[in-house]
Amino acid sequence: QVQLVESGGGLVQPGGSLRLSCAASGSISSIYAMAWYRQAPGNQRELVAKITSGGRTNYADSVKGRFTISRDNAGNTVYLQMNSLKPEDTAVYYCNADRMWAGLIYHDWGQGTQVTVSS
Repeated sequence: QVQLVESGGGLVQPGGSLRLSCAASGSISSIYAMAWYRQAPGNQRELVAKITSGGRTNYADSVKGRFTISRDNAGNTVYLQMNSLKPEDTAVYYCNADRMWAGLIYHDWGQGTQVTVSS
């Protein structure tokens, strides 16, 4: 099992920046990808950015050029640098880990951190 703890959310003005962090613990050697998702009120949860254990990244079209996903060398912590924030970026942001164990794929989630973009 993997435990994920997010931090770094908060209130920011349009055009501002925030950096989210997600610290993983537990069976981290079984993780092959980590991602950030977000869910705004009344909307489905959507993928924001993903990074694989090989370092490959992909982003939602709505955040390309503004958000950057990265991880530390140990692979224990994943970051989401968010620049040029817009009101439509307001959502609860969730950290996700995909892992494989005994031939099965598991998806672990953090509790989420609120990001509010407002003047």
